[in-house]
Amino acid sequence: MDFFEVVKKRCSVREYSTKSIAQQDLERIVDAGHLAPTARGEEPWEFVVITNKKALQDLAEITDHGKFLKDAAAAIVVVSRDTKYYLEDSCAATENILLAARALGIGSCWIAGDKKPYAGKILEYIGAPSGYKLISIVSLGYPQEAFVPHKKRNLDEVLHKEKF
Repeated sequence: MDFFEVVKKRCSVREYSTKSIAQQDLERIVDAGHLAPTARGEEPWEFVVITNKKALQDLAEITDHGKFLKDAAAAIVVVSRDTKYYLEDSCAATENILLAARALGIGSCWIAGDKKPYAGKILEYIGAPSGYKLISIVSLGYPQEAFVPHKKRNLDEVLHKEKF
């Protein structure tokens, strides 16, 4: 799929079929994440891929708005060392993950991380070393229904030339 089509057709998916995701596709998705731009070449991110159903259920219970995670085929937990630009770098990696999943026909949803009260519990659950921050949990799975992107504002509503 053309890059711009992937961007246009990416949407959050919260209802998944029972079909599993091939290990090769999971690795391709993580590879896209780790190829994201990074300030000062730091690459502060680490990616924990979870496919175990019990673990997905446990993570779903810990989150507040990620209960659908229990039905996903997989999740990628993005964590980062605490560097100056950890959030920018790791959010770029998360976006690459979302786009790569869509390009492969896999649904995804970004479940918030860094500022959530449950972040420490997630880090502990996955065994992250001290000093790491939770950036995101990305649920992955084949959608139960067709991808339906939400309506976005028109470009002319958000594009400003030279000045706001």
